[in-house]
Amino acid sequence: MARMKDDFRALSGPQKAAIFMLLISSEQSGTLFERMDDEEIRKLSQAMSGLGAMLSNIVERLFVEFADQLSSAGGLVGSYSSTERLLNAALDEERVSSTMEEMRGPAGRTMWDKLGNVNESVLANYLRNEYPQTVAVVLSKIKTDHASRVLSVLPENFSLEVIMRMLRMEPVQKDILDHVERTLRTEFMTSLASAARQDSHEHMADIFNNLDRNTESRFITALEERNRESAERIRALMFTFDDLVRLDAAGIQVLLRQVEKDQLAIGLKGAAEDVKDLFFSNMSERAGKMMREDMEDMGAVRLKDVDEAQSAIVGVAKNLADAGEIIISTGDEESKMVY
Repeated sequence: MARMKDDFRALSGPQKAAIFMLLISSEQSGTLFERMDDEEIRKLSQAMSGLGAMLSNIVERLFVEFADQLSSAGGLVGSYSSTERLLNAALDEERVSSTMEEMRGPAGRTMWDKLGNVNESVLANYLRNEYPQTVAVVLSKIKTDHASRVLSVLPENFSLEVIMRMLRMEPVQKDILDHVERTLRTEFMTSLASAARQDSHEHMADIFNNLDRNTESRFITALEERNRESAERIRALMFTFDDLVRLDAAGIQVLLRQVEKDQLAIGLKGAAEDVKDLFFSNMSERAGKMMREDMEDMGAVRLKDVDEAQSAIVGVAKNLADAGEIIISTGDEESKMVY
């Protein structure tokens, strides 16, 4: 039997990377491999194949080190210019240009391709502050199905103005088109990319949200010993099943229509009483009775199954919140609702 590695300090960089690659899903590792060159893939593959058995405490220490480094990255200042300088020192001009263009906005060969990958509400929110003639130029350059969705989101009077400009539009001079394109590139795409960058603590909170309860507790406890401030920030940013009590009645009812009944029954088996009460109080008497009977018929349920069900329900709630269909109160004065 191969000897299990028990010395964290002896791990090389490629070995640490190899452990992470083995821990994540094949879909995630595939995405990372696509971004590596042949030499990087070769080195990492060699490290993965030669790892052997790893003690659980080694894996845990590696995760904590990663979380600690990510959360303490505030001492670094990154910018597009500094990144571009660094890339120029290692890559050819064409590859640097392509990489920086990708970073500045959604994927696409041209600016108009990129706009086609921007959510219509986001694009409309930017265009509503522009002159109708400028908006007409932009909508004439993107695909018609996307242009129609943007028009439907814009204020009606403004949309009619844009439509009239498009109907009367003559071929746009190249210098005007170039100016519009430069403005979109320097203002809209840059601000869009900047808004998309996520705080490292938020990113780690999302990772912790997807861990099972025991693993999450171990990592948070270990991180507290290394960096209590970061651990507290991550804990504050995490959204758990118990946090669903911050939803109002309308939000719970929207959520009830979106989650699977079997999944909810399993999730509620391990829920706090106030969370159970909130869900049952927003069901009809008949639906609540059936749900309670289903939960009783299940008998004992594995904690792992409860964690998975609750995690899935939380995921649905977060997606609904991102789409603006429900509001998750943060509990502070500013987020309180007035009816």
